Amino acid sequence: MASKIKNKLLQPYLKWAGGKRQLLPEIRKYIPKKFNTYYEPFVGAGAVLFDLQPNKAVINDVNEELVNTYNVIKDKDSLGRLIDKLNEHQEKNDKDYFYKIRDKDRKEEYKSMNDIERAARLIYLNKTCFNGLFRVNSQGQFNVPFGNYKNPQIVNEIVLKAVHNYIQSAEVKILNQDFEEAVSTAKNGDFVYFDPPYDPVSDTSSFTGYSLDGFNKDDQLRLRDLCVDLEKRGCKFLLSNSATDWIKEKYEEKGFHIEIVSASRNINSVASKRGKIDEVLVMNYEPDR
Repeated sequence: MASKIKNKLLQPYLKWAGGKRQLLPEIRKYIPKKFNTYYEPFVGAGAVLFDLQPNKAVINDVNEELVNTYNVIKDKDSLGRLIDKLNEHQEKNDKDYFYKIRDKDRKEEYKSMNDIERAARLIYLNKTCFNGLFRVNSQGQFNVPFGNYKNPQIVNEIVLKAVHNYIQSAEVKILNQDFEEAVSTAKNGDFVYFDPPYDPVSDTSSFTGYSLDGFNKDDQLRLRDLCVDLEKRGCKFLLSNSATDWIKEKYEEKGFHIEIVSASRNINSVASKRGKIDEVLVMNYEPDR
């Protein structure tokens, strides 16, 4: 179940391409009123998780560095040291310093960095890189350029502590697995929200830079088949994706309910490609009206 009293300070501590903050008013309309455990196998920056604030959750992401930040924030001792490290980054931030920190994953020293240093690095780069984008190249190296912002807020202590308090007080399990494995324990009465890498709307729009693995048509079909399996287990699911004909066809042929919604996209390297785009919300239940 979602928490009855919501903490308004609880929100994403990262900017994330594909993040759901803009779509939350639409997503809220389709969340089931009652469920047991909440699952989110592509948690990203956690916009839906932090908006819903369920009492019991299993969250997952394939991005190891992202999951490390959640684990560091969860631990009280680690959180304090993380905030100290972010304050260091805040004091030193400029273009040269940015590239020095960004290029650490190209050197042997990266392997000896501890979890707190890696978490602080990711949050720092996210707050100061161009357009808040997380992208790695084929070698797994962060490759987004400096953002050149005047006063980026690298340390948001209030939000970090709110995230810590929520993860500590609720029963939140944090995983770093394939999305199928992440929902292997989902059973009758549970609710799963899927926010996978979207089916590209054109041949040039595919963005698979969050991890080395990418997410192709076979993965989209594997996810669709997982939705079929979840329904057999008695789970409810809600899935976001781009409103391509291919996606609509693959879910319609299984009899799932589809809603077309319009979402704002603020993270794109090309300014003209930001703005409103159509997305689908797919579910295996009739939404509560």
